[in-house]
Amino acid sequence: MPPRWIRRLVLTPLALVIITVLLAVMPVWLLLAAVLGPLGSGRLRALRVGWMVAVYLFLEVVALVVLFALWVASGFGWRLRGPRFQRIHYVLTGTFLRILYHQARFALGVKVRVVGTDPDVAAPGQPELVFCRHAGPGDSFLLVHSLIDWFDREPRIVLKQTLQWDPVIDVMLNRLPNHFVTVAADSEEHITALATGLDENDVLVLFPEGGNFTPSRRERAIQRLRDLGLTTMAERAQRMRHVLAPRPGGTLAALDAAPEAGVIWVAHTGLDKLLTVADLWRHLPLDLTITMRWWSVEPEQIPAGRDERVEWLYEWWARIDDWIDHHNP
Repeated sequence: MPPRWIRRLVLTPLALVIITVLLAVMPVWLLLAAVLGPLGSGRLRALRVGWMVAVYLFLEVVALVVLFALWVASGFGWRLRGPRFQRIHYVLTGTFLRILYHQARFALGVKVRVVGTDPDVAAPGQPELVFCRHAGPGDSFLLVHSLIDWFDREPRIVLKQTLQWDPVIDVMLNRLPNHFVTVAADSEEHITALATGLDENDVLVLFPEGGNFTPSRRERAIQRLRDLGLTTMAERAQRMRHVLAPRPGGTLAALDAAPEAGVIWVAHTGLDKLLTVADLWRHLPLDLTITMRWWSVEPEQIPAGRDERVEWLYEWWARIDDWIDHHNP
């Protein structure tokens, strides 16, 4: 990944120029897709995808302009870490994701259903650690959207380094207390820093699997446990068919750093089979429902010892796997 100064002075302005050019020709593409759509499957796949691309690119331009204005207004970055500007950036993030969510419902046919009781995260008053399974395109966007826009929380997120190639994600989320994982060995230290000092409306968002679920990644995760001599854990991971074996390091670091926080476990299903771009294209419009489930655990219910917490993590991951098995469309 290029250093930050190259991304800010070279890549972001270059991306802004490219996006502007693409937006200029997008009406022609959309008109062509609309005219030719009835001649194909009748599902208007090209028009749907083109519309979402146009919306995303337009939001990128607007967000970059607003982010630059905020940088100037903050004293050229001097007050960006202050509470007022932090809150503004959370509002901007929520607005960006809310528009994307509604446009995805309109253009792609995305439907979301939440089952079970409302999680504790819906009633700000104590910090929470949110541990979510990771599967399908856009599930992290949906989770962060729900935390900011549904529950009025301020998430601190652990993300993949490669997401910084998106200029808005790079600029906006680097101004907030998030961590882009570069070296896995250093991630626990950064997670500890993120989880320290959470206030009543903060949540730490972590995906314990460490990556998006695919069958091949599942097999590699199981083999990794065997190579480490963790035969029992490998056997338990083998019995879980819909999730990857969780990596305890980050979860344990977060629990140790935030003993006052509750835990929210999040499961979802509906996007599981969309493993490739071809899968996504074939299913458009997405005539399926993303079903979500949240479970709340109070701080006093969290096991104390390291081994007990690893066991607890695997028990919850098995429970999530079983839930997916019963709700998978």
